[in-house]
Amino acid sequence: MHNIAAIRQDPDAFDAALGKRGIDPVAEEIIVRDRKRRADLTALEHHRATRSRLSKEIAEAKKAAKEADNLEAEVRALKKDMEAIEKILETQTSALNDTLMTLPNLPDADVPEGRDEADNVEIRRHGEPTLGKYLGGTDSSSAPTAHAGFDPLAHDDLGRYLGMMHLDTAAALAGTRFSMLSGDLARLERALGNFMIDLHTTEHGYCEVSPPALVNSDTMTGTGQLPKFADDLFRAGDRFWLIPTAEVPLTSIVAKNITDEDALPFRFTAWTPCFRSEAGAAGRDTKGILRVHQFSKVEMVSITTPEQSHDELERMTSCAETVLKKLQLPFRTMLLCAGDMGFGARKTYDIEVWVPSQHTYREISSCSNCGDFQARRMGGRLRRKGVKGTDFVHSLNGSGLAVGRTLLAVIENYQTKQGDIVIPDVLRPYMRGQEVIAAPSAVAGNESGSGTPSWQVSGR
Repeated sequence: MHNIAAIRQDPDAFDAALGKRGIDPVAEEIIVRDRKRRADLTALEHHRATRSRLSKEIAEAKKAAKEADNLEAEVRALKKDMEAIEKILETQTSALNDTLMTLPNLPDADVPEGRDEADNVEIRRHGEPTLGKYLGGTDSSSAPTAHAGFDPLAHDDLGRYLGMMHLDTAAALAGTRFSMLSGDLARLERALGNFMIDLHTTEHGYCEVSPPALVNSDTMTGTGQLPKFADDLFRAGDRFWLIPTAEVPLTSIVAKNITDEDALPFRFTAWTPCFRSEAGAAGRDTKGILRVHQFSKVEMVSITTPEQSHDELERMTSCAETVLKKLQLPFRTMLLCAGDMGFGARKTYDIEVWVPSQHTYREISSCSNCGDFQARRMGGRLRRKGVKGTDFVHSLNGSGLAVGRTLLAVIENYQTKQGDIVIPDVLRPYMRGQEVIAAPSAVAGNESGSGTPSWQVSGR
């Protein structure tokens, strides 16, 4: 949501900032609508004052036993006019808010111009991208053919080879873009989530929260998912929406609240399921678990004063990077250009992990400073010491990290030439000391191309 007073004060700056996102000028249209709305509001207030005055005169006339019919007729006429103006104001306010609600946040001054990911700027990178840590090992007759040629297997091919990734079964149960893991891969995914939550709560100072995965429309609107992105969401009945990220409930903790300045910053983290329809991703990343409808993610959210949010974004990004450093996964950090930023962000860093089978980096975390954009929509305010009135808080969010994508990166970067997966050191305590997810000695027992799972179900 945007500050209408700021638009009136400097419409050219507003249009210039939106222009960095590729949006045509809209300030003049907004100001014209707002001017008409304010003129009608002034007329309504004048009518109210007149009605109040006439009501007093009617009371005095009746007290003095004087005729008041003309005054009462004037009040009735005013009431009709006021009802008409109120309907017009309701329509005007709704139309103005609809326009403001669908406009994205204004990018910070240091956000580079650009239209898409090709214009993003690399800030730093960590680790050396390779074809995998352990692909130089000895030959093994049980390894898939790709390994004999020193090419890393894609995560889903290796998962099928191990008999622990059942994408065909998931598709039969739910449709495309769903996954199912079993055995050590399922346990490795759980280990990753536990590791991330422990790191953020014990070393990074975040408070763990277990929020609802269903929220109402007001909550979705407050954080910017509605109305613009309704097609990207899953709805549950008439009352609820499945969360696309824990950012939604975590940020909304301060909705309609006034927080004392001294209490900030708030730092929250949660490991939740997330649900996205991927309506805008038709035909993209349909193979494997890179882009699915249901996934789990460890989210970080910070609520700060306006003065704190710049430094908080750097801190949050560093917290996400630390996860990858401890996992010893190569990554790079990108500053997004204005055209590639999310709707509610004013500045965003994307962290991209190395995916050997694709010979490229892929996004695994996005950390954004939303400024007061969400706070204005949801009514999140702060009270400053010795200052009359309130200000809006600033909100930030970041993935710390997407658990499924991290699992993908571990599978591919830690695979061996023999088809094993070496478990990263920091995850071994969560895997009861296990060091390797071993490849099977024979193909028998793996999930077949027909979708037959490797386990046997009895008792049905």
